[in-house]
Amino acid sequence: MRLFTNAWQFLSGTKKDSKSKPPFLLSIRSSTTLIILTVSLAIFTDIFYYALIVPVIPFSLTVQVGIAEDQVQHWTSILIACYSVALLIGSPIAGIYADHTSSRRWPLLIGLIALAASTLLLCFGNSIGLLALGRVLQGFSASIVWSVGCALLVDTMKSAVGVAMGYVGVAMSVGLLIAPVIGGSVYAAAGYYAVYYIAFGVVVVDVLLRLLMIEKKVAIQWIKEDETPGPSEEGTDQVDIETGNSPITPSLQDRTDSIKAKGTHNLAGPGPRDKSQLQDNNNNEEKRIEPADIPNQGSVVPPETISIWCTSKSLLKSTRLFAALYCLLVESGIMMGFDATLALFVQRTFGWNSTAAGILFLAIFVPGFISPLVGWLADKYGARWPCFFGFCGLIPLLVCLRFVTQNSIQHKILLCFLLAPLGIALAFANVPLMAEITYVIEAKVARQPGIFGEKGVYGLGYGLFNVAFSLGGVVGPLWAGYVVESAGWGTLTWSFAIWAASAAVVAYFWLGGKGAKMPESTDTSQQEETAS
Repeated sequence: MRLFTNAWQFLSGTKKDSKSKPPFLLSIRSSTTLIILTVSLAIFTDIFYYALIVPVIPFSLTVQVGIAEDQVQHWTSILIACYSVALLIGSPIAGIYADHTSSRRWPLLIGLIALAASTLLLCFGNSIGLLALGRVLQGFSASIVWSVGCALLVDTMKSAVGVAMGYVGVAMSVGLLIAPVIGGSVYAAAGYYAVYYIAFGVVVVDVLLRLLMIEKKVAIQWIKEDETPGPSEEGTDQVDIETGNSPITPSLQDRTDSIKAKGTHNLAGPGPRDKSQLQDNNNNEEKRIEPADIPNQGSVVPPETISIWCTSKSLLKSTRLFAALYCLLVESGIMMGFDATLALFVQRTFGWNSTAAGILFLAIFVPGFISPLVGWLADKYGARWPCFFGFCGLIPLLVCLRFVTQNSIQHKILLCFLLAPLGIALAFANVPLMAEITYVIEAKVARQPGIFGEKGVYGLGYGLFNVAFSLGGVVGPLWAGYVVESAGWGTLTWSFAIWAASAAVVAYFWLGGKGAKMPESTDTSQQEETAS
């Protein structure tokens, strides 16, 4: 019984009683560095595992399952679709669950179970049904990692959300960069199972970090009460675990209280309706749910249902959120579209083999290492201008790619010269959009504190981010493949340029600019409030 209690305390991080000893190495296990490393490795593992086995799937279908050669492409597409469907369905569910559970750690551990099961099924499965189930579990695990992991980074980093998403961008770049090369090389040198041995090794490291990590809001219970700034949970969540003191950067609630103390009308001059709403918020903070937000007023609705319904409905009203999701769809669609067509294009045009084509992708993914810098710019100036710059930079680069047509040294140099700044532009388009999800939520909370309840909706927000990103992963390759086969490479590049231009327009008019976290000071938030 004692062993079970200790195991439960280790997994949940819950303090059993006042005499319980704090976990071993608490300050290290709850440090910002370890949490960022854990989430980044979890995202790297997902990307690495996905990209590692993609080159191996056709061989597993023929060798392990016995599918005929003429049916391999058909079943490969189905298996990829199984992953995408699970990702689309699982992301919002995982996000909502993460927002209504006591700890982000539990969903991450559930995702580990799904990841381990998918690895075993894909490695040893000898039928189409088992492989499809493995891909579904892999997509479900990815939905948890992205939704819950990004929300955990927001909980940890607070005012440096853009920098945190920059580290996520680096993890993505590294995974996309090395996984296909390792997968193809290891399969050619050591065989089918050796590829999965590498996957098992990465998963084991991921498991250890997730088990070691302790969230800051869980670790705070082990700090003596006289070292915390006050009984409010909003305040205690901000205490530095290593020192027991509040950090210099104030929490979102502190920033909101400061704004209200100075007079919110000084920021954007709200009308009588806004003033009365702020007064109502101060007088009765617990009763924020309006009758229009409660479904089926004639029936008794459980409080949990009301909370999920109202918070989700309020977030989904945001025009600014949907603008960010559209831009994410475009960015991921263009990136995945090149993944699906670039290797085949250089093979047909230059006669390059798969190794040379893989090296060419370095030009796109290596610039992703500037992602933390791009995130810092987003934290400082808002998501609008970095994202707008990224999409505007994509337009001429995509158009110029249509001039690569001949098997000559000049055209090879031109292709590499265009792909490097293309990778930089994709980083500027992607990272600020990841941070914009948090900025949108913070803006709504600043306008109406408590609107999303005690735990917030960061999980749901990043679940929707994952949905948009995966939709781009479906639309982009289909678009690219169809256009290249029917109209050629040149038509693909200028059509993608038009798509990027549409995202640039959306980013300019509807994303948040400088100081976007405090919406009353921006025109964007006023437009959003009118639309809502």
